Amino acid sequence: MNNKIRIAPVVIWGSSIFLGLLSSVPQIAAMHFNTLEALVNAGITATFAVVMWYFNIFMLSRPVKKAKQSISYARLLESLLFGMLVMFALAWIQQLILSHINFGPVMLMVEVRGILINLVFYMFLHLIQQNYENQTVNMELERIKSDNLGAQYELLKQQVNPHFLFNSLNTLKAMVETEDPDAVDFILKLSNFYRYTLESRKLDLIHVSEEMEIVKAYLFLQNARFEGGFTFQNELPEEALATLIPPFTLQLLVENCIKHNVVSLDKPLHIRLFGDTEHIIIENPIRLKTGDHHSLGVGLKNVQLRYGHLLEKEIEIINDGKIFQIKLPIINEYSHH
Repeated sequence: MNNKIRIAPVVIWGSSIFLGLLSSVPQIAAMHFNTLEALVNAGITATFAVVMWYFNIFMLSRPVKKAKQSISYARLLESLLFGMLVMFALAWIQQLILSHINFGPVMLMVEVRGILINLVFYMFLHLIQQNYENQTVNMELERIKSDNLGAQYELLKQQVNPHFLFNSLNTLKAMVETEDPDAVDFILKLSNFYRYTLESRKLDLIHVSEEMEIVKAYLFLQNARFEGGFTFQNELPEEALATLIPPFTLQLLVENCIKHNVVSLDKPLHIRLFGDTEHIIIENPIRLKTGDHHSLGVGLKNVQLRYGHLLEKEIEIINDGKIFQIKLPIINEYSHH
């Protein structure tokens, strides 16, 4: 985050000149008015104000290890000490110009004036900085919320896919017409798939074991349609099934494999699901359909979005021209907040 505080130069110089003139009002109103004393006093006050404006802006703009909502007393003390040194130097210059003035009382007066001016500047800039940081945090939260809602909406569109439903109903029609005994199971699996859709779309994470039930229902429907045109090999270890995953992640990735690659009885598409200590991995040989080389990959982008914004994790995509592999970071239940 860029913590640089920006104050318009006209505000800095205008307020400094105003304070300089204001500090000379008592001398102007005095019975024995001394023009030189008034000008020197105004010049010293204005100079001090300009110096402290820029010093406080520089100091408060410095990055800190941990953002704090309260005032940094160390920085406040640093600003006050620096201001006292600056005002002492200016008072000494004033004494050189106006040697007839008693240095002691004048020194005390200008130091008190300097401390008050410095406190006002510091508090003003601190409030501006806090307001800016709060606005930035709120904007970031709104952006994350918007991205998350967009990802959920896109996920829902992927789940309730009219094209997929159309193909499934066509397959069911053909099964009923041929009196296929698996037609009833197909209807049940199709019903289960859309029930999973409605139940899981409101959740951020589900167990991998639950996700596999969704995948099994989806694979049954696709097997009825393609009749052995692909194989699915599940080698996930038991411990991986107890971990968490955004709902419909694996289903979307399996759907991508089938949608973008050639599926045939002569040369079935082999989809493999396995894992290691840190990832759940799905891979398939690359046999892209004609005209699919520039696919938008909406399903894959959806998975990337949810891992990035919901979990602050990134998925790995490996494509060597022969094998397409996706590595999903394992999410353990005890580490998820």
